[in-house]
Amino acid sequence: MKKIIFLFLAVSISLLGFSQQKKAAISFESNVHDYGTFKEEAGPQSYIFKFTNTGGEPLILSNVKASCGCTTPKWTRKPVAPGKTGEIQVTYNPKNRPGRFNKSITVFSNAETPTKVLRITGIVTPRKKTVVDLYPQKMGDLRLKSNHLAFTKVKNTQIKTDSMAVVNMSDKPMTVTFTNVPKHIEIKTEPKVLPPHKVSHIVAKYNASKKLRNGEQDWGFLIDRIPMVINGEQNSRYRLTISATIEEDFSIYKPEDLKNAPKIEFEEKVFNFGTINQGDKVTHEFKFKNTGKKDLVIHKIKASCGCTATSTSDKVIKPGKEASIKAVFNSRGKRGKQNKTITVITNSPSSYQNVLRITGTVLIPKPQQQNNSTNHK
Repeated sequence: MKKIIFLFLAVSISLLGFSQQKKAAISFESNVHDYGTFKEEAGPQSYIFKFTNTGGEPLILSNVKASCGCTTPKWTRKPVAPGKTGEIQVTYNPKNRPGRFNKSITVFSNAETPTKVLRITGIVTPRKKTVVDLYPQKMGDLRLKSNHLAFTKVKNTQIKTDSMAVVNMSDKPMTVTFTNVPKHIEIKTEPKVLPPHKVSHIVAKYNASKKLRNGEQDWGFLIDRIPMVINGEQNSRYRLTISATIEEDFSIYKPEDLKNAPKIEFEEKVFNFGTINQGDKVTHEFKFKNTGKKDLVIHKIKASCGCTATSTSDKVIKPGKEASIKAVFNSRGKRGKQNKTITVITNSPSSYQNVLRITGTVLIPKPQQQNNSTNHK
């Protein structure tokens, strides 16, 4: 009996060992390659990682994924028989990526160890920047660093000046003028005539107090798009965007003013409407109270989407009084998870800008089952 058990165990161990030998196994000559130091203008650099199937059954690479879009792998697609070799070619593109790099390449296969990680390293010496690199935006023969001049934060009492470098790429002098310029912006080029192949500037002055909406001071993040005329040529693509966020100047408040200032406090800032069908409308009132000592003024209410309509019960709220902001979300044309915001700008120094949220899920109703019965004459 003991001999039979021993023989059974020996056979089982032998079969187990044979089974393990049958699995594919991937062995690389090297898991890491260092490209060393090379110039950016040298272009893409390639290296081939060679591997051997040291297992007992065909090796199949199901996928090879790089950690960055700058790295492109190509690999042996056919099954690699036991004892045979294959390769993975890895190409690194250094364009606009100066400096040291360290990228990983994950290899997926049917090997006993199903994932292997390869790595490439190196140092890219940056190429000398050209005018096109430094001024990527193109409008005719005019090159700009950007087509967007951002003033960021501007106080409602402030006049702020900023500029943008430009280059006339032509061989002749250039004139740049601006049309439909709003009253709160002054804009010009310096010098007035742009010399060939020289750095010049577009200079803009932003007067926040003149930025009006319905005859009143406007607030929050605002955008103006100003058409440009280059050497007398008008083109819809020649347009400069100017943005600014207008905030109330609380720096002029004295300590006593801040102590007695208005203060807005919401009962809730997030409303989840749950699940609704596409086309349904949801209405909610965000209630708030002026817990300060002076009148609270609602400067502006702005929704992030035209699908959300807003209104307020009062624009001026006395101390201790309550009010509400009514929001109506229209789900027409919407589907899936929704996250809409409503920005409320006030004269409350402690909470000048408040963001309310409406969230939920919009479902597309299933079509009604059609009557499959057929009438026969």
